[in-house]
Amino acid sequence: MKLSKADRQKELTNRLKAEPFITDETLSEYFKVSIQTIRLDRMELGIPELRRRIKDVATQNHDEIKSLPIEDVIGEIIDIELDKSAISILDIKEEHVFTRNKIARGHYLFAQANSLCVALINDELALTTKSNVQFKKSVNLKDRVIAKATVISKSKHIAKVEVTSTVHGELVFQGQFEMYYSNEGENNG
Repeated sequence: MKLSKADRQKELTNRLKAEPFITDETLSEYFKVSIQTIRLDRMELGIPELRRRIKDVATQNHDEIKSLPIEDVIGEIIDIELDKSAISILDIKEEHVFTRNKIARGHYLFAQANSLCVALINDELALTTKSNVQFKKSVNLKDRVIAKATVISKSKHIAKVEVTSTVHGELVFQGQFEMYYSNEGENNG
């Protein structure tokens, strides 16, 4: 059943609050309307396009990161609370997939998770000492991978971080990372 414009816009607002990084294409499929209709609805509601929403969130957080330059992160960090948790997104493009089957190469999923762990550590130096990862499901061209990293524990020079990566809410990758950091001073939790 198609919604009225007012109901669709109300639902669109709610959906974007719940999932701020959902694409116009996915929204058009969900509401069974054209992409142009979604764009017009967003414009009327004053909701910026996806790229702008991501950039607005990401630029708020980049100044906090100490352990590596933001351009070294694989994916785009959209939320970070140092020594606690972080989220990044990675849109799978042609350069990330095998040419024959369009499945994402595993090292990109690992690199997204690993660089998110490094960025999460509140120190000038953070290095991965050990990882245990599992690839749960294949990721395909044009998928959006959302990686969430959480610091599980932190002791003298070692932080343990858990990462889960999902596509459309479905688990595709998980890992536990042990991170070495150099400073155990008051800047670390």
